[in-house]
Amino acid sequence: MGSDVRKGIVSFDMDMTLLDHADWKIPDSAREALKSLKERYYVVIATGRDMDARYSAGLTKLVDPDAVIHLNGTKITVGDDQIYEHRMDSGLVKRLLSFTEGKNFAMGVSVGTEDYYMNPEWVTRHDMIRWGQSDRCFRDPWRLLEMPVRTMAYIGREPGAKLVEEAFCEVKLPMFSSGEGADVIEKSASKAEGLRRLCEYWKVPLSQTIAFGDSMNDYEIIRMAGTGVAMGNAREELKQAADYVTAPIGEDGVWKACVHLGLLEGVLMQG
Repeated sequence: MGSDVRKGIVSFDMDMTLLDHADWKIPDSAREALKSLKERYYVVIATGRDMDARYSAGLTKLVDPDAVIHLNGTKITVGDDQIYEHRMDSGLVKRLLSFTEGKNFAMGVSVGTEDYYMNPEWVTRHDMIRWGQSDRCFRDPWRLLEMPVRTMAYIGREPGAKLVEEAFCEVKLPMFSSGEGADVIEKSASKAEGLRRLCEYWKVPLSQTIAFGDSMNDYEIIRMAGTGVAMGNAREELKQAADYVTAPIGEDGVWKACVHLGLLEGVLMQG
């Protein structure tokens, strides 16, 4: 695809980078920053979510990005076009589910309104702590062997995630900033690889990219981007990898970073 007049790519993680879990809203200041950025940059969502799924599609419409790196780089869409996809081998899915059975954590995938998890009681427990309710529609997780799986979700604490990583050399479980879960991703996949593919697609040098994130599934993209920005609520390891650490999401972190980096035309850093 030919080059564009826009100056580069600005990518954003969704949860606790754009979407504040305190009220499940995108802060007004972040929405204002996004609106301004779109005039001069490609705006990209880079997330562990499938942003085409029922629970996320409304957020995609709200942000209106030029492209989405879904599911930690295993699916990439530009507008309505899917330009890349990678699926897990069913043999790996089977071994992960078998390993998880009977452990004190859950692993699986949510598809539409249905949830396919090994040890679903741990998902229910997590929901009750987080939201005070759980309305999951659990199905047999072994059905995932006949379904397309790009990444999986881990629900549990960090020690269990490390057990999985020790048992499976081909996967990584980068923890969320909350410390309550992780994505289960093949090591060859990452948001960073998704960003690299979009740079090739739009003919944008990596040096002209900025990436925002808060969790460890943002580690590679924060390192790879021309400028990596960690939210103030990010895990400490991510802050150490970033070029700049901004304020937390609830304190206008996205807006403040965009101003600090000079990304918003006509807006000057105060003080």
